[in-house]
Amino acid sequence: MEFSKLLEKASEYLPPEKLTVVEEAYKFAAEKHEGQMRLSGDPYLEHPLQTARILAGLQLDASSLAAALLHDIPEDTGLPIKDIEAKFGPEIAKLVDGTTKLGKVSLVTTDAVTGESQAENLRKMLVAMAEDLRVVFIKLADRLHNMRTLDALPKERQLVNAQETLEIYAPLAHRLGIWELKWQLEDLSFQYLNPRQYQNIARLVDTGRAQREKFINRAIELLRKEFEKVGLVADISGRPKHIYSIHQKMERYAAMGRHFDEIHDLLALRVLVDSLPDCYSAVGVIHSLWHPLPDAFDDYLASPKPNGYQALHTAVMALGTTPLEVQIRTREMHHVAEYGVAAHWRYKEGEKRDMQFEDRVAWLRQLIEWHRELAGAEEFLESVKTDIFIDQVFVYTPKGEIKDLPRGSTPLDFAYRVHTDLGHRCVGAKVNGKLVHFNYQLKNGDVIEIISAKGSRGPSLDWLNPNLGYVNTSHAKTKIRQWFNKQERTENIERGRQILDKELRRLGIKTERQVLAELFAYSSLDDFLAAVGNGTVTAHQIVVKLAAEEEKEIPVATVASSRTAPSTVKVLGVGDLVTNIAPCCHPVPGDKIIGYITRSRGVTIHRQDCRNIHHEDEQERLIPVEWGHSDVLYPVNVQVEAWDRVGLMRDVTTVVAEDKVNIASANLADGDGHNITLYLTLETTGLAQLSHILKKIEAVKGVLSVNRIGDDTPRQSTADTSVPLTGGKDTGSSKK
Repeated sequence: MEFSKLLEKASEYLPPEKLTVVEEAYKFAAEKHEGQMRLSGDPYLEHPLQTARILAGLQLDASSLAAALLHDIPEDTGLPIKDIEAKFGPEIAKLVDGTTKLGKVSLVTTDAVTGESQAENLRKMLVAMAEDLRVVFIKLADRLHNMRTLDALPKERQLVNAQETLEIYAPLAHRLGIWELKWQLEDLSFQYLNPRQYQNIARLVDTGRAQREKFINRAIELLRKEFEKVGLVADISGRPKHIYSIHQKMERYAAMGRHFDEIHDLLALRVLVDSLPDCYSAVGVIHSLWHPLPDAFDDYLASPKPNGYQALHTAVMALGTTPLEVQIRTREMHHVAEYGVAAHWRYKEGEKRDMQFEDRVAWLRQLIEWHRELAGAEEFLESVKTDIFIDQVFVYTPKGEIKDLPRGSTPLDFAYRVHTDLGHRCVGAKVNGKLVHFNYQLKNGDVIEIISAKGSRGPSLDWLNPNLGYVNTSHAKTKIRQWFNKQERTENIERGRQILDKELRRLGIKTERQVLAELFAYSSLDDFLAAVGNGTVTAHQIVVKLAAEEEKEIPVATVASSRTAPSTVKVLGVGDLVTNIAPCCHPVPGDKIIGYITRSRGVTIHRQDCRNIHHEDEQERLIPVEWGHSDVLYPVNVQVEAWDRVGLMRDVTTVVAEDKVNIASANLADGDGHNITLYLTLETTGLAQLSHILKKIEAVKGVLSVNRIGDDTPRQSTADTSVPLTGGKDTGSSKK
């Protein structure tokens, strides 16, 4: 019965002579799988049969359907591939072999699968894709049916498979443009990974379903009448919003402080017309009927998405005050939108290859070429996830050539995409004729001009600093690391020592270098310093590691706090005691700390290297303490050395405010006419945020150095320029 449904579906697009091989494959599979059962209790033959039905829905060729029916035979029956080749020919045997090999790889990291093997497995998958995409079509269909029957597996296997599907297979279906598979893979994965949220969203969607359906039907009827007036033939239907996409939208809205009720594309129409001009005519009718919402029109006809998707998207205020999203495309575009590159697959004898299809999978072959250069599997894995599985932007060279890059790419990413040497020699960039910073994020349609040095030069290690945002693609990061790796080891060790000492000095941290090396699993200090020098280990990673070791859980600041922190420190071996942050050394989470028992104010918390603690006579009053969890902010004194110029204070306070860090007070010291010293008190959440903000201050024009200081640090005499920016006042340097 099930096989007759498969034949019926396949006969809609395949000639009768092509169905013969499908029938033969089914009979062969039924014979080999006879008596085998799945964990669900169904006959094993049900799985390859349903896999083939999914592919028939994508209108895949007869060889793909036959391979889907046969794909589990080698692994589950031990039949050699050569026997399948002898019966069905080399093409089908190759598809079965490729699918069998992919079935043995795991693409998520578990206790039994290291990141190295994970990346190697993904590399095998992409190589198989580059050779014959039909292997991956079969694998996607195989995974979809497995996800539909996932409840038969143990809980642990369910979670591993769901995570793998959400991280790899669903994005892969998206990149190949196969929407029909993508949304099902996402929803099924989400159902197992976050069942509570899945049910909540399903309930929210179902609550207003009747009212929404009534609204959609009214809108369709009204729009159909308007199309008839201008003689436009169109199919109009409601477009369902799937649960995982609603979850993603809710997360974005929550970050903006908006509510589920404001998600207007829960209400959506799809309009299918005959031709490209009809698409634009339809938009004109829609906009004349209903008021378009600002900044809600996207033209994916003129600039298709990387996976080949084409449509016009608009959002309007329909039937009063209800937002409504409308997608307009031709029927052919709709077929491509549902089935992606599978809609362009051709394997007819003597037929010329579809060049549009070739263009759409060029990204895959280009990726394989790039990553032949990569030695580290982890770099490869990072690159795949960032350079394939995210949306793209399309930009132009000055000569009008189009380049596609991952969304969030910068001018430096663009330079490295054009040519590695251009990236190394880049000293500036213009976007649409105007100079921009290296951390400018490219937008669709930007024209990029790279300004390069004439002589040979290399990249800066700052380009790898994630806080600065200069490069965001793994391709550019890899090229930069490779350049530094080629430098002399002695130079890298010395450079690493300078970077490390500067960072520790800047943050006022006293830690042995060897201890840091061991934190990063380096037995040799020189190896660790060389890694810092060539960019393998960044200053940001060092700060995060230190903060994690000392604090374990960095507090998140949500409200401004006072100078005291009554619940942020645990006094070991003692019940609840009042604690106060010492104003002499201002410890923050991540610092090594110690407590001092006062006579009247509980326990005062100092940094272990505080000068007052070292000179304390009554050592018995010192007690061990550790950081707890709190939403309190910690004041830190910072000294900024800079050239004296107009606007310096404004620029420094602006970069601090951009990170929502409060400046409790600011003091300006007397300068020598050229240089000047600023003393700031910043309220931060810990070492990680402090390191980030100090780097940003150091990048301000004219700033020479930025360092953390204690209240007991000698200062220059200050003019009467104290500026309590928030009504706060300067703290004295009292002991304990």
